Amino acid sequence: MMWKNRFLRFGGILFFMMTVLLTGCGGTADDAKQAENSETGQEVQNSENNSAEEPYNNWKMPAFTTKELDGNEVTEEIFAKKDLTVVNIWGTFCTPCIGEMPALGEWAESLPDNVQLIGLISDFEGEDDTEHHELASAILEKADADFLQIIANADFGPVMRWVVGVPTTLFVDKEGNIVGDPIVGADVEGYKQFVEDYFGE
Repeated sequence: MMWKNRFLRFGGILFFMMTVLLTGCGGTADDAKQAENSETGQEVQNSENNSAEEPYNNWKMPAFTTKELDGNEVTEEIFAKKDLTVVNIWGTFCTPCIGEMPALGEWAESLPDNVQLIGLISDFEGEDDTEHHELASAILEKADADFLQIIANADFGPVMRWVVGVPTTLFVDKEGNIVGDPIVGADVEGYKQFVEDYFGE
């Protein structure tokens, strides 16, 4: 009974988040299916230490192998290169995501040496999805957003199942731990503030 109450409380939090996503875009059909599984009590298969009750608190990013838009392979080892990685989860269908991209591109150029910004594109239908590849490339070129963009694939399932809208931005330390709370919705100033606070600036 206690577990059920906690699960229902968490469901209420998710519902609240969905109602306040005024600056973000809703999820995909896959997201809706995952939400339905959660509502029916289906066990969530997460990476080690990832709790169904606390989807981001004390989580690690899953192990993954994917590609960036340029075709180069990227793994979770990317996080070890910096003290903090800002992961901006976005979609090519999302107006707020596209709207904040120029500011993200500008911010990426001014980040300190120990911080990096990575875009995680959520709506590719496989690595060979040329339609979304061309669309994402055009969006980034127009925004002058020249920072690393990687493709979300099935490896990211343990994290993506909790994304109720995009953009959603996570903060990851060099061990791959998700630190702090995610920021849901377009809020570049909020991302900047988190980085400053994280390093005590």
